[in-house]
Amino acid sequence: MRIAICDDEERFRVQEKNVIDKCIGSIDVITDTFEDGKALLDRFEKTPYDIVFLDIEMPKMDGITLARKLRAISEKVWIVFLTGHVEYAVEGYEVNALRYLTKPVQEDKLKDVLRFVMEKSTSGKQLVLREDGEDIILPLSDILYFEAQNQYVQIYTTSGEHLVRANIGDYEEQLKNDGFFRIHRGYLVSLSRVKKLLKGEVIVGDKENTTTLPVSRSNIKPLKDALYAYVENEAF
Repeated sequence: MRIAICDDEERFRVQEKNVIDKCIGSIDVITDTFEDGKALLDRFEKTPYDIVFLDIEMPKMDGITLARKLRAISEKVWIVFLTGHVEYAVEGYEVNALRYLTKPVQEDKLKDVLRFVMEKSTSGKQLVLREDGEDIILPLSDILYFEAQNQYVQIYTTSGEHLVRANIGDYEEQLKNDGFFRIHRGYLVSLSRVKKLLKGEVIVGDKENTTTLPVSRSNIKPLKDALYAYVENEAF
């Protein structure tokens, strides 16, 4: 997930970023800060953000104007206004603002926003793959893990298995921000499907079946960190 904060006051930018980092604490989330709307717009046109937190009262370009410009670029971006003036709420409807948060931002309110956005962003994501000449669409929530098999990758899901000609590293890169972690040269697992972490091994599965997979020594600590961050995110 990519998050942007635009606020002309440095103390608020720092405070807001610190709260977000505390709430999420994940290597899969990038949070950038901007002191004016033009800088954010320039970056957004090249690489859109998933959610933007906008101060409404800024001297060069106010938050409402900035939101209109961002909305013209993307219909998908979530917009959250930072303000102490509720009278701006009417104008916020024009840009389909998700919420208004008062400054300084309260941690519990911000958690609610992040939890909502993360649920909406991940619940409907899908993976498109080609198997035996046919395109298959897999919901990410159904995938248990990937296994490298020479020039192929076996994908294990809650409803069956799929063998595709691919490189597991490509899936690692594609899904790095969607709760998947490379535990071993030959395995990429869904953190949501991890049932237990053992010494050098991890148990992955669903209610019906589980599988024990090896974790390379160098990945044991990073896997723990990724799991803790993932569990914290889900606990919002």
